[in-house]
Amino acid sequence: TIIRRQRQELKLLIAELKDRDRELNDMVAVHERHIQAWEDDRQKILTLAERCSLLTSELNERNAVIKSLTKKLKLLESQHNDSKITLENTQQKYKELTQKVTDSSVHCQALEEKNQSLHCSILELSAKTGQLQAREQELLSMLQLKDKALIETTDQITEVTSKFKALENALRTAKLEEFSRNREQQDLRLTLNDVLFQINKMKDILSEKMKENSKHQEEISRLKQENGCLRSELILAVEEAQRKDQLYQFTKSKQARIEKELSSLRQVCVKQQRDLHFLQVNLDSSEESRQ
Repeated sequence: TIIRRQRQELKLLIAELKDRDRELNDMVAVHERHIQAWEDDRQKILTLAERCSLLTSELNERNAVIKSLTKKLKLLESQHNDSKITLENTQQKYKELTQKVTDSSVHCQALEEKNQSLHCSILELSAKTGQLQAREQELLSMLQLKDKALIETTDQITEVTSKFKALENALRTAKLEEFSRNREQQDLRLTLNDVLFQINKMKDILSEKMKENSKHQEEISRLKQENGCLRSELILAVEEAQRKDQLYQFTKSKQARIEKELSSLRQVCVKQQRDLHFLQVNLDSSEESRQ
């Protein structure tokens, strides 16, 4: 009866050992699957770390490109401001030259009016000279006719001659003034031509500056668009890096859970090995007792 009972116990122990062995095999398979999954996750983490380093280097390169573009944009803005200041100065010079041209035109018109008045005075003096010459002829005829009034007529002729000389002197001074006025008018015309040439030259410079300003504005708009595109790409890269960081954190937490499960499985394996050793000792003792 004792042997039968021990055999029954041995059968139960063997069945339990088989169940434990099956459970251990299942746990080992699960453990191997967990180790394989952990290895896959580790490989994924390594690849993700490599990609993260690549993205970090690419992000640094993009940041360097953005810094260089920002410096270029600031340089272009300063050039644009300089062009604007130059344009304002050119417009101010153009206004001043226009005012000078207007003043020169007014001065030329005044000189022409004065020249016209002097010409009228010269015509009047010429008419007076003709009248005096006719008067002189009349006096000479009167001298031939009237010998008695010779002294009076001589005095009158002397007076008329002195007046005629004074009129000739006045006519000479008027001609000299007219010559100086004409010369001054020619100088003013030359100055006016120089001013017009400078105005045309300033207009050409102004048009070139306007073209250059438009080109700078187009370049600034293009750089702003490129900067916007790079910023959007940078935001997308940062979001992707954040997602990868989250994925890395999830993987890290999963790895911690797997390690915790592995430690618990190791403890269970150790306990089962202890139980198995105890059962083996019991089996050996029972065999010895049976023998």
